[in-house]
Amino acid sequence: MRKSRENSFLARCAYGAADIYGGGAFVIIGTFFTVFLTKALGMPPALAGTIPLIGKIWDAVTDPVMGNITDRTQSRFGPKRFYMLIGSFVSAVTFILMWVPLPQADMGLKYIFYVLMYVLFSTGFTIVMVPYNALLPDMVDDYTQRSRFTSVRMAFSAFGNIISALLATLIITEETDYSRYLIVAFIFGAIFCIAILLTFYGTWEKQKPVRKISLKESFVQSFTAYKSHSFKLFIAIFIFGQAATDFVTGLAVYFVSDVLNAYGGGQFTLLMGVILISQFIGMLLFNPIMAKTNKKMPILIGFPVRIAATLVMLLFAHEGASFPAILALTFIIGLGMAGSSTTIYAILADMADVDELITSINRPGTCSGMATFIRKICAGLSTFLIGVMLSMVGYDETLASAGLRQAASTQSGIAYIYIFAPVILCVITLFFTARFPMGREEFQIIRREIARRKGEDDSMATPEEIAVCEKVTGFAYDRLWDRENALKL
Repeated sequence: MRKSRENSFLARCAYGAADIYGGGAFVIIGTFFTVFLTKALGMPPALAGTIPLIGKIWDAVTDPVMGNITDRTQSRFGPKRFYMLIGSFVSAVTFILMWVPLPQADMGLKYIFYVLMYVLFSTGFTIVMVPYNALLPDMVDDYTQRSRFTSVRMAFSAFGNIISALLATLIITEETDYSRYLIVAFIFGAIFCIAILLTFYGTWEKQKPVRKISLKESFVQSFTAYKSHSFKLFIAIFIFGQAATDFVTGLAVYFVSDVLNAYGGGQFTLLMGVILISQFIGMLLFNPIMAKTNKKMPILIGFPVRIAATLVMLLFAHEGASFPAILALTFIIGLGMAGSSTTIYAILADMADVDELITSINRPGTCSGMATFIRKICAGLSTFLIGVMLSMVGYDETLASAGLRQAASTQSGIAYIYIFAPVILCVITLFFTARFPMGREEFQIIRREIARRKGEDDSMATPEEIAVCEKVTGFAYDRLWDRENALKL
């Protein structure tokens, strides 16, 4: 019965559906939240950029706690699915609250209100995504099957990105009209809720003994996940790879509106459509490559091509430039961007196995919590840095809220940030990806060693297998499978 479920395409679709929320929410926020605050409500960009950052500091508390809560909950649905059921409604409400407009309020009141709303949204996102990111290891054990489930999840994530960005740009035809942002929020609050519920109803998870630890211990145990050599490299890939995407989506409105002077007439919608559709195509191309090679190959192939296309974009970063040429380069960039998300979420499912070999504790919720925390920290820092950089190049929020163009020097500054920031981040991502030590063979060795430690495999580890275990974990072989590794920083 379980094997038939694992081979079911419908089960993979059900599992992937929730990432319409995981991917789509951040596309809307990354593309429009700073724009909403600066262009519709007149908030200075540096101030607006601090709001997501504060939300991410809050995540330093909530994400480890949520990982702990997930691992210590008993439910007939399974603890992860139980919290996703609750989170489906919480996430919809908190997403809508972020976009409630306060156009006439004092700037200080506006700032406090949107900080609080962002913190509420981050909490709702945590309730859903920490359990969701920990779900697959408790559904499927096989390396190849996990890749298949992850591939479908990434397809749904890309679909979420596409409908979120395209529908949002079709509705937000005027950047300074705050009511349009709220319409988008209501529509997608409902879509996200339904998507999460589909995953709840269509998935399963193994029932495991509840892990009872104190709140204080949960913080210590959460950060011990970073002891793993593979997890540290994975986090570096996650941070820089996703930041490279965040800078593209976060600056796209400013690049098209202020640099190209081409926001109207559906051109921004077209540009975002090309980015997102090309990412979807990229995922379809990278998934079979990943299945035949290893999970880091999409970045190693996609990012060099993306870097080249981004640098060529410098030739077209001015008003009156050939828009078809910009769209062609954007398509290539989007293909490369797909490499990041394809690799990252495929690797994430395996990090709990490496952690279990180190600690003897199966704690996918903890590993997921820390990965989700890092993803949100990355998104917050990206938004913060975008706001700071816009201020540094002289962005004037008064001109923006009046619908006027920025100074020529500011336009050039935006173009340089849009091009060079992602290139630098891509280079760093490539460096860490090349160093990541685990592929299909290494994963099988890790799983076999866990079986030995549990007494389920009576074979002896070969010197080659011992070397792999030490390389993947960063621990000496005789220090593996020690609960103390999870209890002390």
